[in-house]
Amino acid sequence: MLVVHPKDRTTSLLSILYEGMEANIISNKCSNKEMEHLLHHVSTQERIMLLGHGSDKGLFYREDDTKNEFDKIIVGHPHSFHLRKHGGNLIGIWCHADKFARAEGLHGLFSGMIISEEQEAVEYGVMATQQEILKSNTIMFGHLRWLLDEDIPLCEIPQRIKNMDAERTSLSVFNYNNFHYI
Repeated sequence: MLVVHPKDRTTSLLSILYEGMEANIISNKCSNKEMEHLLHHVSTQERIMLLGHGSDKGLFYREDDTKNEFDKIIVGHPHSFHLRKHGGNLIGIWCHADKFARAEGLHGLFSGMIISEEQEAVEYGVMATQQEILKSNTIMFGHLRWLLDEDIPLCEIPQRIKNMDAERTSLSVFNYNNFHYI
């Protein structure tokens, strides 16, 4: 499995999705050409996980984790050709990954907006502290890891994970409802 998860203090809990698994983990700066090379040489039978912050344009990377702005898109439009070869064996977890997937013709499990910071909660009208967000997301991504470990087909995960939401807070309902199989 190939995991692209740029180092970031605010998305470090996503490592629960691949910890202890045999994976090639890319967490440092990578040029477009290097990323294309990596994606080209991943077997189409292997899963690819793309995790972190991003937008409908792709997965972001930043040099300095203490700053809020991002330096570049580490996985974006130039990489879509290689990602499409993986059929439905892709997992993309970042804000608006689903919009990126639809625009680029990708298939797999993708997240919509996932609230991971207090500022995002305010922006989306969800009352939650940073501590509540971290606790809720740790539980949610623990559920997702369990579903992946149980080899639940990606197409079943959006409904199955919604059913696992025992918190039923405005935050958890918002986040659990933002997993999509495309």
